Amino acid sequence: MSKPPIPVGISARHIHLSQEHLELLFGTGYELTNFKALSQPGQFASQEFVDLQGEKSTFPKVRILGPVRGQTQVEISLTDAAKLGVKPPVRDSGDLDGSAAITIIGPKGKVELHSGVIAARRHIHMTPVDAEQYGLKDHDFVKIRVGDENRSLIFDKVHVRVTNASSLECHLDTDEANAALVKTGDVCTIFSN
Repeated sequence: MSKPPIPVGISARHIHLSQEHLELLFGTGYELTNFKALSQPGQFASQEFVDLQGEKSTFPKVRILGPVRGQTQVEISLTDAAKLGVKPPVRDSGDLDGSAAITIIGPKGKVELHSGVIAARRHIHMTPVDAEQYGLKDHDFVKIRVGDENRSLIFDKVHVRVTNASSLECHLDTDEANAALVKTGDVCTIFSN
């Protein structure tokens, strides 16, 4: 029996800030302004942006995602990394020890982030009910097929993340999406675990 397809969400470069860094960049007591809800419950794109400065170049207007986190995390593609001149590891969200450094520039200040830059590992968010339907558990790895007959690709080692506060969705970065000509709202199929 085939498993139902899973919606795909494409993750462009973005940043999650700690409250301490938010206030250094935007001012004491500053709070993020919700611009648009994201697919994962409680997550949102804020109206605020920062600049990211690497060894080679600066990316202006990188969107901050909310709510604030305990630790600042910058997520970029490997193509972004090459342009910026940084070397982030491919990691799960939150796994920041020994990750790359970058300078974050806001309207009221800047932060020299000594670690916190990653290229996010491709992953699927799902609830325990979804996991049961797909015969999976938290931290499993699967293969998925994305794209159409003109340019389908198979991605291996897609990390399954099971939490109650999830919405079923596979997250790819812009490099992966461009390679397979997929966009947010397309679907992928799990075919191995």
